[in-house]
Amino acid sequence: MTGESSLPRVILAIDPGRQKCGLAAVRADGVILGHEVVSSEEIVPKAAEWAALYRAHLMIIGNGTGSQPVRKRLETQPSLPPMIEVQEKDTTRQARSRYFRDNPPRGWRRLIPLGLQTPPRPIDDYAAILLAEAYWRRGSG
Repeated sequence: MTGESSLPRVILAIDPGRQKCGLAAVRADGVILGHEVVSSEEIVPKAAEWAALYRAHLMIIGNGTGSQPVRKRLETQPSLPPMIEVQEKDTTRQARSRYFRDNPPRGWRRLIPLGLQTPPRPIDDYAAILLAEAYWRRGSG
């Protein structure tokens, strides 16, 4: 058995948008290897870079706003792993909660209910993490 075959499988998850995309690399054992928000124009080279870096075997892309143009651009890159489209319903709301769980407000902001706060940065990468985790939970891959 080679060392590579015993490595946990990795997927790249993409939460597509018109202006920006969330990108996450997540192993089958739940370890998040990386996550980032990139412009929609940069998603193809960044996905190719991460696919090679993390040895991704599959890409998943959410089926929401902006998915078709992003998907078409990704399909032109032959070095990328196979891609499947997944349901991304409600991931924005869940990503907001996950962001605040991972980054709780500090100082006086912790006194304001989370429902009244907006994350200080785009959270598309958290939506991509959620897509990947849902994929692995379904027993896919």
